Amino acid sequence: MSATPILEVRHASRFYGKFKALSDVSVSFRAGELTAIIGPNGAGKSTFFNVISGGVPPSAGQVLFQGQDITGIAPHEFARLGIAKSFQITNVFKHLSAHENVRVALQMQTTRFQLLRPRSHYRELIERADALLARVGLQACRDKLAGDLAHGQQRSLEVAMALACEPKLLLMDEPTAGMSPEETLVMMDLIRRLAQERTVILVEHKMKMVMGLCNRLIVLHHGELLVDGTPEEIRNNAEVKRVYLGQG
Repeated sequence: MSATPILEVRHASRFYGKFKALSDVSVSFRAGELTAIIGPNGAGKSTFFNVISGGVPPSAGQVLFQGQDITGIAPHEFARLGIAKSFQITNVFKHLSAHENVRVALQMQTTRFQLLRPRSHYRELIERADALLARVGLQACRDKLAGDLAHGQQRSLEVAMALACEPKLLLMDEPTAGMSPEETLVMMDLIRRLAQERTVILVEHKMKMVMGLCNRLIVLHHGELLVDGTPEEIRNNAEVKRVYLGQG
């Protein structure tokens, strides 16, 4: 395994006026890990996700991907680098079919700079879209409109779209938000399978879920890094119990 972290955050802070949403956070992520960023409401999780996903630049500090400084680069450049994002609010084209959604995502990666393509290329796009739908368990919903899919299925479709750029790093913002218990179990199983192929970092507020899912947890509190450790270490940490578990 490479000694260089796949993602490294160095002394990142983020201000909104006088409010400091993130304060001097430094953390690194090894390739192949499944990590959750957790914390109570107002802990800075969403701000941290926005900083590492390119949604907002840090007010201070750096973000590095595979040793390359990516601080402040345009969000659309992240996919080119091998970073994909899945957001808390589902972002799919509801008037298109599931297959068309994934095909659009693939075309954005493969035809951006080439207008003339042989017919065989579009056959390849169709086959790749079918493969991505199968990977997230949506092959039976291929021709359904995205707007007609259940909420959990729409989230899985968004993941399939995120996988179109074949990312090395997948960032997921509260992937089970708004899901039923059954949908949550399906998404957890999908995340486990995805983590066997790439590095996954997710932001979640469901402590019980991530305890049984991730091999590493990072706890934020008031915009600061509180604890970084294994689920067992987090479960037994007195500070976590005080600021997080005690609130549940």
